[in-house]
Amino acid sequence: MGFRLPRGRKRVLWSAVAVVVVAAGVGGWLVFWPSSPEPAAESVTARATSGPQRQTVAASGTVQPARRSDLEFAVSGTVTAVLVGEGDTVTAGQELARVDDALLRAQADAAAATLDAAQARRDEDAAGSDTQLAADDAAVVSARSRLDSARADLDHARLRSPIAGTVASVGLAVGDQVSSGNSPDDATTPSAAPDDQSDDSASGITVVSTGRFVVAADVAAADVAKVKKGQQVEITPVDAARPVEGTVASVAAVAETSDNGAATFPVTVDVTGERDDVYAGSSATVSIVTEERDDVLTVPSQALHGDGKTTYVNKIVHGRPVRTPVTIGTAYGPVTEIVSGLAEGDEVELAGFARLPGGGANGGKGRDGGTNEGPDGGPDGGPDGGPDTGKGGGPVVVPDGGGAFPGGN
Repeated sequence: MGFRLPRGRKRVLWSAVAVVVVAAGVGGWLVFWPSSPEPAAESVTARATSGPQRQTVAASGTVQPARRSDLEFAVSGTVTAVLVGEGDTVTAGQELARVDDALLRAQADAAAATLDAAQARRDEDAAGSDTQLAADDAAVVSARSRLDSARADLDHARLRSPIAGTVASVGLAVGDQVSSGNSPDDATTPSAAPDDQSDDSASGITVVSTGRFVVAADVAAADVAKVKKGQQVEITPVDAARPVEGTVASVAAVAETSDNGAATFPVTVDVTGERDDVYAGSSATVSIVTEERDDVLTVPSQALHGDGKTTYVNKIVHGRPVRTPVTIGTAYGPVTEIVSGLAEGDEVELAGFARLPGGGANGGKGRDGGTNEGPDGGPDGGPDGGPDTGKGGGPVVVPDGGGAFPGGN
């Protein structure tokens, strides 16, 4: 007698078999049903354009006053007056400080008396021998030289500013003993480099020009050959509202060593005109124009291809890319000059860029416009997918969105 299932268990078994069959059919449909075709990618193009182009050399530096005078007394003595303080505005020739000049006056008076005596002796010996007259003339010349020197020392007892500007520092006080230093005229220099401006006068007064500035910049050794005196410069101080214009004033012939050991050349740039929006001591970047040309035909550099012998572009002709040899010239940042092979307005294909319908080049949007998103997906998701899923799980693409890669299935 054969084994027989109860009627209730038969119904359960047949129900399970039906579920398996239906599942297999659905799975087969999913496997063999053709997936919807991906939308065709469109190439990204650009046009050849003609216009002005520049080549520049970039550098960084520090804004400095155009002129700086580190003033010290040229004579020895005791300081009897300090007439200015830091921040004061002064005019050219204004007295800033003085020392006791009693001894200097006495020396000047003595020198004047000596000259008078020498001239009187010369007059008395007018009928004398040539030898005597020559000696008298030499005595007059010597006495006049001593008087001139004494009068100059007396004048140097008063420290005066050779330039109009602002007092940057005062290193003197009444009662200080000073010794003869440099002549004030010799102490006036244009600002040339940050190192020249770093030390305030410890025993004198420093005056800097107001409203006129230079930038002391360092240019890399690889670029300095392109930089010449008189070239135009665009200067961008860190605290200025907009760039300002300038010109190259000087280029050093001897290199210096930067903090990282590289060779750099000091370059001084004059800031054009008087400025009230530029401040000494602030950092600045400079862009030195080494070449400027008009009507240069260029295309984006991404449009260029090479096969080892020929440079070419894919020119769009009647909607299709056509390989077109070109002769290239100078590269200007993201664009390159076309010497021959194209005309202004010609359309070229950009290498490595593609646009899917509804999206941008090399990336795009889903139906509702989110970056790399589908309508219901999270970031980089497909319609109902999570991160980085396409229609069935491809990288960063949705069915109707743009992107670099099609969605997976």
